[in-house]
Amino acid sequence: MALSKDDLLAEARVSVTPVDADGAEALLAAGAVVLDVREPAEFDMGHLPGAVNVPRGVLEFRVGDHPALKDPQASILLYCKNGGRSTLAAHTLKRMGFDGVRMLVGGFDGWAGAVHKVEIDPAQYR
Repeated sequence: MALSKDDLLAEARVSVTPVDADGAEALLAAGAVVLDVREPAEFDMGHLPGAVNVPRGVLEFRVGDHPALKDPQASILLYCKNGGRSTLAAHTLKRMGFDGVRMLVGGFDGWAGAVHKVEIDPAQYR
């Protein structure tokens, strides 16, 4: 029997360490790597302060060659739009040896809805 997306998400959630928006603020203040796993067009519309964009679809291929993914001991905060892609991404990074991975509950939607700071590339509106 084939696994569903819900099966994969349930399996991943067991290994993922979730944080709420306030916990994410603390990680930002402590200098965590902030990794946005949404698509580039989503990232360009707004992202967490200091975030770097590595889309979920290429994450495994960027480990080791992207500056944000060189240190498996780094504290990393992952997020996507609402939590699905970042859950799978966090699970994958943990399987690849990254121990300090945290996932923002509710993703960007929860962050922006909680009135936390959002960055938008000024070149986006030229």
